Amino acid sequence: MAYEEPKYEVVEVAAGYEVRRYEDRLAAEVEQSSNADRAFSRLFRYISGANQSSARINMTVPVAQSEKIAMTVPVAQSAGAGGGLMQFFLPSKYTLETAPVPTDPAVRIVTVGGGLYAVRGFGGRATIANFERAKGVLLTLLAEGGHRPTSEPIRATYNGPFTPPFLRRNEVMVRID
Repeated sequence: MAYEEPKYEVVEVAAGYEVRRYEDRLAAEVEQSSNADRAFSRLFRYISGANQSSARINMTVPVAQSEKIAMTVPVAQSAGAGGGLMQFFLPSKYTLETAPVPTDPAVRIVTVGGGLYAVRGFGGRATIANFERAKGVLLTLLAEGGHRPTSEPIRATYNGPFTPPFLRRNEVMVRID
């Protein structure tokens, strides 16, 4: 099954990464402390019909996770006052006015601002260790290339848990100036 991905334009291809321009997009988000599974479950319930219109919302990819509530890309997770933030990006057909209203007060609909992102792909499982390695390489390459990060790095995962690790697509993304 093909999942909708956010539209972007590649504006630069460099050794080891590319720079993409993303447009604004909508996301359903939940703050979390240390339990990503609970946040994921709340968001999954929202897209499965736990909203005022009982609408089922198509899943999109990637799921993105980051350290802070700066700016995130496609489900996103960042550390906030409660320890983290997880987001599911909504299909592009929705606007702030037409997105189903969540019934869970912990789920909010937000607009995530677009902009330029440096992106480096990595395979295997999207573990913290694999992400940290890819993040380190990307940040080094950005410094060498003269780009300045303006957000915390984002871990974007495109595959479900049953996809074999050798077939998985993951990315580390960071907003740049």
